[in-house]
Amino acid sequence: MKPLAPALAGLLTVLATACSGDTAASGSLGPAAGEGDDGWPFVVEEIDRLDEPWAMAFLPDTGDLLITERSGTLHLRDAETGDRVAVAGVPEVVDAGQGGLGDVLPAPSYEEDGRVYLSWVEAGDGGTGAVVGRAVLETDGDEPRLDGLEVVWRQTPKVAGDGHFSHRLAFSPDGQHLFVSSGDRQLGDPAQDTSNTLGTIVRLTPDGEPAPGNPLADQGGASAEIWSWGHRNPLGLEHAPDGTLWSSEMGPEGGDELNVIEAGSNYGWPEASDGSDYGGGEIPDHAEGDGYAAPARSWNPSISPGSLMVYDGELFEGWRGDAFLGALSGEALVRVDLDGRTAGETEVFDMGARVRAVEEGPDGAIWVLEDEGAGRLLRLTPST
Repeated sequence: MKPLAPALAGLLTVLATACSGDTAASGSLGPAAGEGDDGWPFVVEEIDRLDEPWAMAFLPDTGDLLITERSGTLHLRDAETGDRVAVAGVPEVVDAGQGGLGDVLPAPSYEEDGRVYLSWVEAGDGGTGAVVGRAVLETDGDEPRLDGLEVVWRQTPKVAGDGHFSHRLAFSPDGQHLFVSSGDRQLGDPAQDTSNTLGTIVRLTPDGEPAPGNPLADQGGASAEIWSWGHRNPLGLEHAPDGTLWSSEMGPEGGDELNVIEAGSNYGWPEASDGSDYGGGEIPDHAEGDGYAAPARSWNPSISPGSLMVYDGELFEGWRGDAFLGALSGEALVRVDLDGRTAGETEVFDMGARVRAVEEGPDGAIWVLEDEGAGRLLRLTPST
């Protein structure tokens, strides 16, 4: 495997059959532990293997790593020994389709109170929906556990089906607001209806209440939670070092997006997309003056972005401030050069497996979590 050109043209043949990408894909694995491809700026080290991993987060006080598996297991990996144990007290989840245990995120106050946030899928009246909860992670004794788990937010309404939950989490840099991505549940039209939270990104207080100053606060109810709408399946959510909120979003057949998220903006789904409906149905492309926020970058054919990280470390100095997307159907790590709110050149590293999550480690290394079928936890460090 060779690094692809900065433009995505070299990837088109690899991705020609890619669609939504949230189903298992076959393919050879990428570099083995301790190896890197000729010309790659990093060396790949295999750290661990997991079943159906979905998200990971480093704990700020120790560098220990929390990892979720979609089937409902939360793991805690010791930074010093490398030992990994299951955390007790995790909620029961609906493990079906794209549903299950989702994101994990230490609270801004973690070093004082040990609190972490989780997202998962639950069943209820009308079907299923995403949920966000918080608990205290207790690590004393032989078995880590979640204590005092409480639900702070529910995706509304619950509907039938098992797709497009999204439920990625991000705290604002000042720690005052919790952002949650909420997919359209494969229904499309609710993303243009601001009386519900399907197809939106919501902004909450850490307690899960609608944040004061939200663009639709005066309408009350679910509307008061909404920060932006017109989203399909935003599976990446991250603040850049300059405070800009970015999201990566799966389009339909093509039209995957990298978006700057602005308060009160409508991102167009299902009225506008740079992709097409499955089966060939046409959707108007984003166009100037159409009233919808256009993506900073879009991909057609699909790469199926399953996550987003904006790098702020020192190991890869030339990449500070750049976006990294895990590509599912694309089986790649995708770097996008960011300059403020502008997306520039794109570089694609063919990993040979579905990349579900990307995180920056405490020392600036880039950690990659592959999806089911591979399940490798990888650590990337500079090759020179």
